[in-house]
Amino acid sequence: MVAVRNIVLLLLSITVVAPIVLYTDRLGTFEPPSDKQEFVEDVTAFAFSAADSRHLNLLPQETSTTVKEPVRVVYTEEDSINRRNFPRGLQLVKSREHLSARVLSTTTDEDQTKKENSIKFVTDGIRQGNQVGRSLEKGDGTGENVNGEVAIDVDNNDGKLTRSTSVSTQDPQIKEQPTETSNKAKQKSSRLSETNKQHDQTPSDYRVKQLKDQLIQAKVFLSLPAVKSNPHLTRELRLRVKDVSRTLGDASKDSELPGNANERMKAMQQTLMKGKQAQDDCTAVVKKLRAMLHSTEEQLHVLKKQTLFLTQLTAKTLPKGLHCLPLRLTTEYHNMNSSEQQFPNQENLEEPQLFHYAIFSDNILATAVVVNSTVSNAKDASKHVFHIVTDRLNYAAMRMWFLVNPPGKATIQVQNIEDFTWLNSSYSPVLKQLGSQSMIDYYFKAHRATSDSNLKFRNPKYLSILNHLRFYLPEIFPKLNKVLFLDDDIVVQKDLTDLWSIDLKGNVNGAVETCGESFHRFDRYLNFSHPLIAKNFDPHACGWAYGMNIFDLVEWKRQNITQVYHNWQNLNRDRQLWKLGTLPPGLITFWKRTFPLNRSWHVLGLGYNPNVDHKDIEQSAVVHYNGNMKPWLEISIPKFRSYWTKYVDYNHLYLRECNINP
Repeated sequence: MVAVRNIVLLLLSITVVAPIVLYTDRLGTFEPPSDKQEFVEDVTAFAFSAADSRHLNLLPQETSTTVKEPVRVVYTEEDSINRRNFPRGLQLVKSREHLSARVLSTTTDEDQTKKENSIKFVTDGIRQGNQVGRSLEKGDGTGENVNGEVAIDVDNNDGKLTRSTSVSTQDPQIKEQPTETSNKAKQKSSRLSETNKQHDQTPSDYRVKQLKDQLIQAKVFLSLPAVKSNPHLTRELRLRVKDVSRTLGDASKDSELPGNANERMKAMQQTLMKGKQAQDDCTAVVKKLRAMLHSTEEQLHVLKKQTLFLTQLTAKTLPKGLHCLPLRLTTEYHNMNSSEQQFPNQENLEEPQLFHYAIFSDNILATAVVVNSTVSNAKDASKHVFHIVTDRLNYAAMRMWFLVNPPGKATIQVQNIEDFTWLNSSYSPVLKQLGSQSMIDYYFKAHRATSDSNLKFRNPKYLSILNHLRFYLPEIFPKLNKVLFLDDDIVVQKDLTDLWSIDLKGNVNGAVETCGESFHRFDRYLNFSHPLIAKNFDPHACGWAYGMNIFDLVEWKRQNITQVYHNWQNLNRDRQLWKLGTLPPGLITFWKRTFPLNRSWHVLGLGYNPNVDHKDIEQSAVVHYNGNMKPWLEISIPKFRSYWTKYVDYNHLYLRECNINP
């Protein structure tokens, strides 16, 4: 019994004394840190394979041979770490400077556009006793290292950690707070500037287009079997389509959308996401989209035809105000005495030394603008003579307008085409054709299959002989040498007297060429599939413009141009050489008899082309509203309308009575 007790006491003594001895021995080998130097552990390099079962306590082990950088994660360790737990490759070195913290790793956030490093601090506390404390603190995240610290960087090529030196601070959070605030302010300012820039570049109809795209997607989903089989989703989609359609309305810009547009857009997007989840057959979607595209193209084609028809109809239709004006003027004219119905300076009408203009029109206001603009820009208005020819319906009204509104010192003559007794169907082939049954059928029975499908050639102006008077200038003005022909849809911006001094070099017609674009060449107007046209003309020959033409009537008579015109009109009685109009026969009649004028004399396209260069308009002597968008119609191009309206006095009594406004 005594022996057993002695053995127990011995074991207890060993149990108590042995740890004291071992601890004392360990303290005897430990070197405490001095004031200038301390013991520092530094992980310089390590290597392991995927088969190695040992793990680092600070970094998670990678399955590959390369150690990847931890992204925006701080690894901390609260407990003491025994030196025995480290792999053999971990080496300890002493630093030359005092260390109170250690950067474990740095990384770059892949999602950041700036190269910002996330720095992680590891604080080592060397304690007296049987453990070495180690803790980690997260850095400021600005990518700026602090001097005096050992930064551990990861090299992905060899999987080793390397050391770099950085600045030490006792309290990084306090020290780095101003810098962090400054950086945040800069980043916020940068984001705001980028947002404003993107906002400025955003189209004005961006949300409108998004809503329309959502409507198309919703309609596609509604037509798919997978969505049709889901009543709840179908009802929801239809509701969203109804809401978005109401939101869109007639809006063409984001500013025209109601305030709840964003909410309905988000609601539609959520419903569309449900539709995408319910439908996974891409082939059905593609087929539906192709069908919708084909249907849309057909609708577009129909709408284009309707637009063309309505545009032609509008161009043919006389506005109420312009219909009222001649009625009002005609009434006033017939209430005047015959002595008051005469124009002054009638002795100038046949004076060849003066500047003579020919205007053939039944539009009173348009003719007034031509005369007013010419006189306003003339150097000496007393030398300008205007010969106006109109039809019987507008003869009295035209005379009354210029009697009430005389163009300064210029001379005015107004003639009735009915008084030209020499102009009859036996003399003029075009008059005979215009009165033929085939021409009547062409214009008034357009539903027949034999009629031309191009509405452009069914304009009533082609039925008016006023449009063809330009081919009879020597007969109308037998005593004049030169005449400047002007259309009624032009505006004069400069003095035109220099045109009479231009040497036409034996040509009859002086005009501005229009071959700057391919569709203004001969093949655009003439039928070159006909052998007669193909034999006599060049399809690539340059066309020229009617509207402002200086004609040498002496050369006209010498070359018998009127007879040339009659010959070609007789050949075209079945309209196989060209369609109706005056430009095609003009190109034929004056073929190799036209002198090209400088382009600055005449600029065209203001009645159909909104892209006419503003500089060309300002430098031009004459601007021409050729096309359907005439300046006196509501469909005119707004930015070009002012060149015409500035020569109209809308305060005039007759204009106000007929409600003619700018």
